[in-house]
Amino acid sequence: MRVLVVADIHGNRAALEAIREPFDACLCVGDIVDYGPEPAACIEWVKAQATYAVRGNHDHGVAQNVEIHGTGGFRYLTSVTRPLSIASTTPQQRRFLADLPTSRMFWLGGKRYLLVHATPRDPMDEYAPPDPEFWKPRLAGLNVDYVIVGHTHIPYTLQVNGTRIINPGSVGLSRDNDPRASYAIIDGDEVQLKRTIYPIDQTLRAVEAVTTDPVARQMLSDVFRTGCLPTRWQKNGHTNGTTAH
Repeated sequence: MRVLVVADIHGNRAALEAIREPFDACLCVGDIVDYGPEPAACIEWVKAQATYAVRGNHDHGVAQNVEIHGTGGFRYLTSVTRPLSIASTTPQQRRFLADLPTSRMFWLGGKRYLLVHATPRDPMDEYAPPDPEFWKPRLAGLNVDYVIVGHTHIPYTLQVNGTRIINPGSVGLSRDNDPRASYAIIDGDEVQLKRTIYPIDQTLRAVEAVTTDPVARQMLSDVFRTGCLPTRWQKNGHTNGTTAH
């Protein structure tokens, strides 16, 4: 069985559609929306393609209309793009996000899986580094073959006490200095962390069409083009000489 694993799509339709892998099942570990300019199309893709999916913190925020007030970094980008994500999705699409479970355990191809966006201990918010010592207490008593997570936007795989942990990285908004769309393939017992180029300019044109905030436009351009948020954007309350409101 060939399984496609995706996470952190973040409204980047062009990146998502650049993944052209054949698969028998698709797993999505959340954060379908926010940041990127086309959340509705990404929700529809997940509805059509994902065999199992769970809710990420950004999915929850859009579904519940959670306001974010931030003056720097990704909090600022969330504060700008969340209202756009809500405005460009239908009530039915937001209900789909709200109805996604925060964790999902199931059998697939003779293997037992657990899907969470962040960690089994804190399914939507805890940041999980590729550290076996961090993971050992979080796997206690789970008795699963695979734990699939996202949230960090950094791909990795670990084997800890008989469980394979897979973070496929981010399809739509990489943060490890590689702007290509990141995903994983599970093919039998083999796990492949993979990348694919996508038309970044297409995403940026869509950003220009929906985002009027000039600071957010430039921040998103930098992140999409470089695969990271440059240091100049990370200071609270000040972004490249421009106060962010």
